Amino acid sequence: MLAKYNFMAQLRSRNVRLFYKLVIDDLEELAPVIYTPTVGTACLEYSNILPFLTSPGVADGLFLHDADMPTLREMIKNYQPVPDFQPQIAVISDGSRILGLGDLGMNGMGIPIGKLQLYVAGAGIDPRRTLPILLDLGTNNEKLLNDEFYLGVRQKRPDDEQFYSAVDRVMTALHEVYPKLLIQFEDWSSEHAFGLLDRYQYKTLCFNDDIQGTGAVILAGVINAVRRVEKESNISPKDHRVVFYGAGSAAIGVARQIQEYFQIDQGMSEDEARKIFWLVDSKGLVTSDRGDKLAQHKVYYARNDNQGKQYKDLLDIINYVRPTALIGLSSISGAFNETALKRMAELNQQPIVFPLSNPATQAECTFEQAMKATDERVIFASGTAFPSYTSPSGKVHYADQGNNMYCFPGIGLGGCLSEPKHISNRMIYTSAKALAESVNAEEQAQGRLYPSLKRIRPVSVEVAAAVMEEAAREGLATASVPQNRDELFKYVNAQMWTPEHSDDTLSRI
Repeated sequence: MLAKYNFMAQLRSRNVRLFYKLVIDDLEELAPVIYTPTVGTACLEYSNILPFLTSPGVADGLFLHDADMPTLREMIKNYQPVPDFQPQIAVISDGSRILGLGDLGMNGMGIPIGKLQLYVAGAGIDPRRTLPILLDLGTNNEKLLNDEFYLGVRQKRPDDEQFYSAVDRVMTALHEVYPKLLIQFEDWSSEHAFGLLDRYQYKTLCFNDDIQGTGAVILAGVINAVRRVEKESNISPKDHRVVFYGAGSAAIGVARQIQEYFQIDQGMSEDEARKIFWLVDSKGLVTSDRGDKLAQHKVYYARNDNQGKQYKDLLDIINYVRPTALIGLSSISGAFNETALKRMAELNQQPIVFPLSNPATQAECTFEQAMKATDERVIFASGTAFPSYTSPSGKVHYADQGNNMYCFPGIGLGGCLSEPKHISNRMIYTSAKALAESVNAEEQAQGRLYPSLKRIRPVSVEVAAAVMEEAAREGLATASVPQNRDELFKYVNAQMWTPEHSDDTLSRI
């Protein structure tokens, strides 16, 4: 697969229009090549393969580090590949938490590049208006620091004071050069991911895909799973109990989004909705009396009703909580073993199991394992693509993938077109509702929780339109948003870039 990744990267550097024509026409096959799971391998090898990814003289992205701070504005201006096309969207990472692979430093550039390719393919963002950025402040990965071929800055990561000072300067420079730029934070360490979102969400046009995008996509799948269980097994939405195996930024983001659904759509109080969730980290069930100092982002969901009992093993936690849903964001391969899955099936007629860790080598379980262990009763969605499963009777079951690509391109497109003062939590929530509603009758008949990736552009239009409507409703939109829904859809469609209607300036990227 890495050879395919290299080939596609070379094609993009030589013929952008052909690259996107191929990707758009066969996204289901090529998305795993240009992004997850292959991009994980590419990031691990990035310093080694970088010379083979682009043609001579073609930049692969904008790398920034401490030494660049005095000349940030000039560097940002000089990077612009096509002078007449100012960037609309930037994806920025510091490489500190790449997928489930950890701190990869400068090698994490594959993530901003891949995300922006999906913006183009999935939502029609003009490739000339995309800006991939890697803020290289060093790495704590000793293997990389000792690797003679590593191309990043060879120093340990700075303390929080230096870190936030550097990011502040980068954000200020970006918005001085491009005032309307939408910035997506991607793959930062959990503590910094929340810190950056708290710091910038209401000051500038930005969002965090790991926290908000992942939360929105999984919420859409959960909404459809809850509706299905209610319809087929007569389980009230208010009776769900959800165990999160993993308590990082993505897990908290998902929990927050699902909690909004129970509060807004099911009429539960904040405290009632919060008590639906049990979080599990590397030390076990997250409780307020566990005896260790909890990271700040875990405190809100720490249980205080455990009567002093502590649980570490997943099976013990399942027996204690008796969950209706098990969501994995731990990056621990095989964490949802056969025993745990069978117990979920004993407790539930239709157990909801979402192993969401990326890449596939770190998924908590496979679709086949979940199907076999639950007598094919599982309602399943994963973070990485799994093949379909054919039962002994010959029936084919399809694995849903809670792919962030269903939401973030539409959120970004809606943000670019409505130009809101900031991306509100309610805009993220409406993107999830729009995604849930986009599953058509044929897909519902197949038991799907998500639409087909073949329809990603129409789905992105629905998500973008919902974001724009909410931006206007909240009075945040600074650009005109059509009030008539049909006109709004026509407007969004008309703004989407296609390879067929591009000009020769693409040859300069």
